[in-house]
Parts: sequence; C-alpha cells; structure tokens
Amino acid sequence: MASITTLTTTQIASLSTTFLNDLTTTEIGQLASTQLQALSSTQLNALSSTNFAAFTTAQVPKLTTTQLAALTSTQLNYLETSDVAALTTTQVKELTSTQLNALSSTNLEALTTAQVAALTTTQVAAITSTQLNYLQTTDLAALTTTAVSNMTSTQLNGLDTTHLGALSSAQVAALTSTQLNALTTTQVEALTTTQVAKLTTTQVSNLTSTQLNALETTDLAALTTAQVKVLTSTQLNALTSTQLQALTTTQVAALTTTQVAALTSTQLNALETTDVAALNSTQIGNLTSTQLNALTSTQLEALTTAQVSKLTTTQVEALTSTQLNALQTSDVAAITTTQVKALTSTQLNALTSTQLEALTTAQVAALTTTQVAAITSTQLNYLQTTDLAALTTTAVSNMTSTQLNG
Repeated sequence: MASITTLTTTQIASLSTTFLNDLTTTEIGQLASTQLQALSSTQLNALSSTNFAAFTTAQVPKLTTTQLAALTSTQLNYLETSDVAALTTTQVKELTSTQLNALSSTNLEALTTAQVAALTTTQVAAITSTQLNYLQTTDLAALTTTAVSNMTSTQLNGLDTTHLGALSSAQVAALTSTQLNALTTTQVEALTTTQVAKLTTTQVSNLTSTQLNALETTDLAALTTAQVKVLTSTQLNALTSTQLQALTTTQVAALTTTQVAALTSTQLNALETTDVAALNSTQIGNLTSTQLNALTSTQLEALTTAQVSKLTTTQVEALTSTQLNALQTSDVAAITTTQVKALTSTQLNALTSTQLEALTTAQVAALTTTQVAAITSTQLNYLQTTDLAALTTTAVSNMTSTQLNG
C-alpha cells in the first residue's frame, strides 16, 4: 500500500478501524491536518491508546471541535501533557463537563493560563475541588470573576490554602456572601492582606463572627475604614484583645458610636493608649459608665484635653478616684465648670496636690458649697491664692473651722 501521507481525505475517511489500529505510531504522527480532520468520530474512538497518544502537539490543535467533543474521557487522558497544553482555547471551550471532570491531575496541571481563562462558567462549575487544586495557582488566578462567583460552596470549601491564597483581588471581591460563608476558619486565616483589603463592605458585614475571629492581625490592620464601619456589634464582640490591639488608630477613629458602644469592658481595656487617644469626642461622649470604668489609669492618662472636656457630667461622676487621679494636669485644667460641679466629694478628695494646683480660677469659682466643704485644709493650701480668692462668699462662710484653721 502507498505511504499513509499520500492518501486523500476520502481514502482516509474510508479506512477501517482495524487498518487504522495497524498503523505504526510513526505513521499516525505523519498524518497531515486535512487527513486528521477527515477521520470520523467512530475512527478516532477506535484508536488504541498507543496510537492515540502518538498524535503530535502539531496535530492535536488541528482536531475539529466536533472530533474533540466525541473523544471519550479515557482517550483525552491518553494525550501527552504537551498535547493537552497545545489545545487551542476554542477547543478547550468545547470540552464537555464529563470530559473535564475526567481529566487526570497531570493533564490538569498541564493546562495553560490562557486555556483555564477560556473555560466557561458551566465548565468551571463541573470541575471538582480536588481538580481545582491540581491547577497551577497562576492558572486558577486566570479564571474569570463570573466563573469564580458561580463556583459552588463545595468547590470553594475544598480549595487548599495555597490555591485560595492565589485568587486575585478581583476574584475574591466577586465571591458571594454564601460562598464566603462556606470558607473554613483555616481558609479565612489563609487569606492574604491584599485579598482581605479588597473584600466589599457587603462581604465584610456578612462574615461570621467565627470567620472574623480567624483573621490574622495583619489582615485586620489592612481593613479599610469603610470596611471597619460596616462591622456589626456581634462581629466586633467576637474580636479578641490581640485583634483589637492590631487595629490602627485610623481604624479605631472610624468606628461609629454604635460600634464603640458595643465594645465590652474587656475589649476597651485591651486598646492601646494610642487608640484610646484616637477616639473622637463623639465616641468618647457615648461611652457608658461601665465602659469608662474599665479604662486603666494608663489609658485615662492617654486621653487628650479635648477628649476629657467632652465627657458628660454622668461620665465624670462615674470616674473612680483612681481614674481621676490618673488625669494629666493639662486635662484637669481642661475640665469645664459644668464638669467640675459634677465631681463628688470623694473624687475631689482624691485629687493630688499637683492636680489641685492645676485647677483654674474659673473652675474653683464654680465649686459648690458642698464641694468646698469636702476639701481638706491641706488641699485648700495647694490651691493657687488667686483661685482661693475666687471662692464664693457663701462657700467660704460655710467652710469648717478645721478648714480655716488649717
């Protein structure tokens, strides 16, 4: 018989399956593109695994989409990895879900970035999570955002941390709340700071408390102020002291009054002094007495004069003597006359000599008769003489003999 290369396409199409299987691998590799395309699905399906594997990287891209669609899953896996990588994106798009689902781990690894990017939403949905983990991480990152957003929770839940971490920021931002909620704490912990920073506010607000609790401190510090503002009270309450300490001063300052009010005493107590100093006047003014009482002396000492001056009279009354004692002299001098009037006798008695000296003339003049009567003679001697002279005549006339005698 003449050489296989001399046969016309009509002759090729008429060859029996037995004859085709008798061809050597060399002869198979010599088939021209037109001859190859002349083979029927029946002829191709009848080829032995050896002869099918003999197709070259130049021949495989020439298979028609009809021929390719007719190949069995077993035959596809007979292809060499170089042949798989040679498939055109048009051919890849024609692979059925069954064919894709049957690809071996080796052949999946052989897919190029361009081929993976060409997969349709339906095709991607047909790939198992185990198979997704066989893809090169760069290939996985090439999937369209539409394809990623249509992946099942099972697929995402099955991604290993390496592949999950390989998803691009755009892909992560495309995940639905249902998909995100399917991620395990281990997976959430594996998210990169770049990925976390690109989550939409809707995605952030839908993270479970357990998932938020799994974020690394570097990831939390990467949250934008817009993301921080949408955290629910439940989510905030789930943060550990270590996580709260990881928040930046900018993030803390971005918390809404509702969010600040939701923080537990333990959480407030864990804030860095720089974070406490970053709270704005509105945030400070909305702290409950219980929350204020939870602040340490060091934290109170960190308060700015602007913050102290915005404390409500109720808040001032709730401060313990130890806390009041921790205020800087500049903070004491910044207390308004209204706040001064709210100080209890116990609180006044706790003021140090330095703090008493820091009181302004206006503050001393604002002291009530009852408050003046509570000040010891020793404390009165710490007041500036100009301040003492500012006491009302009523307050002076009600001072005890012990006070005057001292």
